[in-house]
Amino acid sequence: MAYLHTSRCAQAVLATAGFTLVLSLALSMSGCVNSTIEQVKQPGIAFDNADSIVILARRHENASETEASFTECVEERLSEESTHLKVHPQKAFVDAMFPWFEPGTAPVTTDAIPKLLANPGVRSQIEQTGVRYVVWLDGSTQRIDSGGTMSCAISPAGGGCLGFGWWEDAADYEATIWDLRTASTTGMVSADVSGTSYMPALVVPIPLIARTQAAACKGLAKQLSQFLGGAPVDIGSE
Repeated sequence: MAYLHTSRCAQAVLATAGFTLVLSLALSMSGCVNSTIEQVKQPGIAFDNADSIVILARRHENASETEASFTECVEERLSEESTHLKVHPQKAFVDAMFPWFEPGTAPVTTDAIPKLLANPGVRSQIEQTGVRYVVWLDGSTQRIDSGGTMSCAISPAGGGCLGFGWWEDAADYEATIWDLRTASTTGMVSADVSGTSYMPALVVPIPLIARTQAAACKGLAKQLSQFLGGAPVDIGSE
């Protein structure tokens, strides 16, 4: 198991010296983000760069679905992180394999892969796409807490806001890698990112956003690139 923890935090401060000071502080600060990335790889696994991978979002009934934007972000980031990996577009793969990877028909566990491949034409269709590895994404980003007060007023002389607000988001995602050829799970990568955003207001509200989902996407894609490429995990990088 490889483990990586990073923290990037800037505390928002309300200044009473004037709007210019608050604005200059805001331009130099962002929200507070803490990231934990874990990687687990089965021993003896070697990835063939000639094979393609596809990033798919696993969907469950009565559960939060992984955002389509996050799946697209990981796919794009993974293509940028690794030039040797062949990332197959997920929409093209799902369309080519219709209806076998649609919600409700996609295999839930690797035990279901042999049954899937037993359907007429499925194995040959997968071979035509060149996809060997499926990366299943699970998780979502949710608002978990918020607080602060802010009041705004408008008068004939003008208007403005005064106060301070904050909110905390949690982005928890897990990527499980399946080998369609061997019908086995080769490992997983998880990203647990929390972030606190701030909204100070002295006349004009200034949002200091913690981009938790973007941080989770970047961290997950980086670790997937190292996982699939066989490169050592760089614990010292963010």
